[in-house]
Amino acid sequence: MITIYFLFTILILLFTTAGIVSAHCPLCVAGAGAGLTLSRILGIDDSITGIWLGAFIGALSFWSQKSLGQRNKLFFSRWVGFLIYTVFIGSTIWSFYKFNLVVKHGEIFGIHKLIFGMVLGGALFYLVDLVNAVIKRKNGKSLFPYQSMIFSLGSVIIASLGMYILINYYI
Repeated sequence: MITIYFLFTILILLFTTAGIVSAHCPLCVAGAGAGLTLSRILGIDDSITGIWLGAFIGALSFWSQKSLGQRNKLFFSRWVGFLIYTVFIGSTIWSFYKFNLVVKHGEIFGIHKLIFGMVLGGALFYLVDLVNAVIKRKNGKSLFPYQSMIFSLGSVIIASLGMYILINYYI
C-alpha cells in the first residue's frame, strides 16, 4: 500500500512541475515509438513504418545534438548536426541488418521496404527542419503557433499517405 502512495506521489510531482521545452517534445517522440511498435504488430506496411521510424530517429538525433551542445557549443553547428543525424540513421540501418530485423518480403527500387522508408522519412524530416529554420530566420519568428510540430508531423503524414497510395495503387 505504501508503494501505491509513493508511485501516486511521484506521478503527481511529475505532472505538476514544469519541464524544459524541447524542439520535439518528449511525449510526442515517446508516442511515436509506441506507435511504431504497434504498427509492426498490426501489420502496417514496412515502408510506411520506416517513414515514421526515420522521423523518430531524426527527433532522437536532434535531442542528442541539443544535449551535446549544452556541453560544447561546437555541436550547434549545422554540419555537426548533419553528421550526428547520419550516424544515427546509419547505425540503426546497420543494426537492423546485423540482427536480421529487416523482413525480406518486399523491395522498392531494390531496397528493402523498411530501409527505404527510413531513409525517406529521415531525409524528409531533416529537410523539413531546414525549411522551418529558414522560415523562422527570414521572418524573425514562427508564422503560427506550433509551426515546427505541424511542419514535422504534417510532412510525415503526407509522406505516409503518399506511400500508401503508391503501394496500393501503383507499385
